[in-house]
Amino acid sequence: MDLGIAGKRALVCAGSRGLGRGVAEALAAAGCDIVLNARAEETLAQTAAALRDAHGVEVTEVAADVTDEAGRARVLQVAGAVDILITNAGGPPPGQWSDWGREDFIRALDANMLTPIALMTALLPGMIARGWGRVVNITSQSVKAPIPTLGLSNAARTGLTGYVAGTSRAVAPFGVTINNLLPGSHDTDRARTLDLAAMAAGGLSLDQVRAERMGAIPARRYGTIAEFGAMAAFLCSVHAGFIVGQNILLDGGATLATI
Repeated sequence: MDLGIAGKRALVCAGSRGLGRGVAEALAAAGCDIVLNARAEETLAQTAAALRDAHGVEVTEVAADVTDEAGRARVLQVAGAVDILITNAGGPPPGQWSDWGREDFIRALDANMLTPIALMTALLPGMIARGWGRVVNITSQSVKAPIPTLGLSNAARTGLTGYVAGTSRAVAPFGVTINNLLPGSHDTDRARTLDLAAMAAGGLSLDQVRAERMGAIPARRYGTIAEFGAMAAFLCSVHAGFIVGQNILLDGGATLATI
């Protein structure tokens, strides 16, 4: 399927690896020029080179922490006018409710709620003026069904979801859509971190932890970054203009919810 977005300019945050890289790959394959952001310069440069070589698109690298105000300002300055925004940032560490204080919640909110909101606030006006735009926020399946050990993420990402619910309806008349993608367990560094934490807590081997977690997923496997990227790219396509303010699970059926 031709997604109809060749030549569009996309800002992909935390795009050098994991889910962000999957989205960057899919958008580049669709012909988008990419503004690729990540913190680690070496990994960022490697991913950018791979995208250029594989897809022949323009890739602009911005090494910065997008959750930091100065880093975010740099990303926005380099990005300029973009048609597509992919917000993404690593989730807070796991733990228990008794572990977290005010500063832990402030850090989680800054990274996983206020940063995406700041990026949208900066870039939505340009999209509205041009009459077309796409925003996809990478959040978490915990928005639909909270995960006890990820309380910081539960709180911050649910706050972002509430913001998107209203804002997406406000910008839709101008040809701009905002949607959220809610990943479950994908084969990424984040999943490995959670697996290692479960291994330490439960006294199991890594293979045992992964087998147990996969056994709880109806698809009986972790997701891939390629299939996640393909879904994000479709939401950014010309075919998705009637999808507004939705929270789309990509979790292999793991979330037990009817609606």
